[in-house]
Amino acid sequence: MKIIFFTRFGPLGASSRLRALQFLPYFRLLKIEPVVSPLIGDAMLLRKYQLGGYGFISLLMAYLRRIYELLKSNQYDLVWIEKEALPWFPVWFEIWLLRKIPYVLDFDDAIFHTYDLHRFNWVRSFYGDRIDQLMEGSRLVFAGNRYLARRADAAGARWIELIPTVVDISCYFPKYEYLKSTASLIVWIGSPSTVKYLLELAEPLSLLAKSHSFTLRVIGAGAIYMPGVRIETFPWSLDDEAALINGCDIGIMPLKDSPWEQGKCAYKLIQYMACGLPTVASPVGANREVVIENKTGFFANTPKEWVEKMHLLLTDAPLRQRLGRAGRERVQSDYSLQQTASRLAALLTATEGI
Repeated sequence: MKIIFFTRFGPLGASSRLRALQFLPYFRLLKIEPVVSPLIGDAMLLRKYQLGGYGFISLLMAYLRRIYELLKSNQYDLVWIEKEALPWFPVWFEIWLLRKIPYVLDFDDAIFHTYDLHRFNWVRSFYGDRIDQLMEGSRLVFAGNRYLARRADAAGARWIELIPTVVDISCYFPKYEYLKSTASLIVWIGSPSTVKYLLELAEPLSLLAKSHSFTLRVIGAGAIYMPGVRIETFPWSLDDEAALINGCDIGIMPLKDSPWEQGKCAYKLIQYMACGLPTVASPVGANREVVIENKTGFFANTPKEWVEKMHLLLTDAPLRQRLGRAGRERVQSDYSLQQTASRLAALLTATEGI
């Protein structure tokens, strides 16, 4: 079976790497021949990180290449699309390009809210149901959580499967030592665009720092400041992220409760748990699906709850061990690449019979 993967990015793009590219070696073993065609390559993505934009000519050429590849897509058995093939194009044009070939869609966030909750009325009017129309015409929709699956169902998608974002468990080593002779480490991993969620914890972390000795390890967000909180920052690196998490004691994932955040897939929680860390998270979206309260971690909804739950973990090593080990087991069984790859390949192969 030959499948072309229309990813949004190359390997540097987290969503493309995690939702498609990490599966390709397994697909080849299972008799699937994948071809990858990113819209935005690594060089363009690096340019955006460094200069703040892709560049008009580069972006134009990227879209022209994507249209050319879509026109040739009938040479494949199936098209796999990360979210949408041509962002911001009229949906009728994308559907026309896909008319001769079955396609599946993959969603790991609420990309439809880019359009239907846009601040401009004309965007909501013209593009509001763009993603819904693509879902309705798809052979299969892979949804990273239940919020995304419900949207696909409401759009009329004929076949929907829940596929969480998963980790390669062989790259994440569990903790073996939960007793601390030095200050504890609380870890948060993210990006400059998501650090706003972490900054919402400035008050509870500052209060906690008055009575507990800990360091907040921030990975991928750059320099930040919280009054009274000892902070160490590290740039994100694919080679280093697992080791940086593994050296910590508690993983945190604060979120706002809004439509966009409902679509997030709790990947950082899965990373923490893969390293055997207990977690504290906002009870929002996929966080509710990943964390089992008082078994793999805790939920916290208010500043007071954040202080209380982190106090429990900072002062109770056996509790950290119990929750951390249960979290690791949960990732191995439900959120690992090794468990998910064969199921995903079987689902893709099954589309041939529809």
